[in-house]
Amino acid sequence: MKLIHIGFGNMVSLERIVAVVSPDSAPIKRIIAEAKEKSILIDASYGRKTKAVIIADSDHVILSALTPEKIGSRSDSEETEDE
Repeated sequence: MKLIHIGFGNMVSLERIVAVVSPDSAPIKRIIAEAKEKSILIDASYGRKTKAVIIADSDHVILSALTPEKIGSRSDSEETEDE
């Protein structure tokens, strides 16, 4: 299992990530609100501004203070190290 660092010592399984998106659009804000209602929202931003929303294959929604670009570059480096 490959883990990716999403900030503040938190890790997410790389294989479980479906999408990493910006939280600015209305549909993503709706996804966050629905996840909060269903208790499947994980806030890993530690009170900081949410810059990325990670959607997992288990329908969990994870909030991160790192940008989607930063998380994407970390996932790219994880894949490159394994090759």
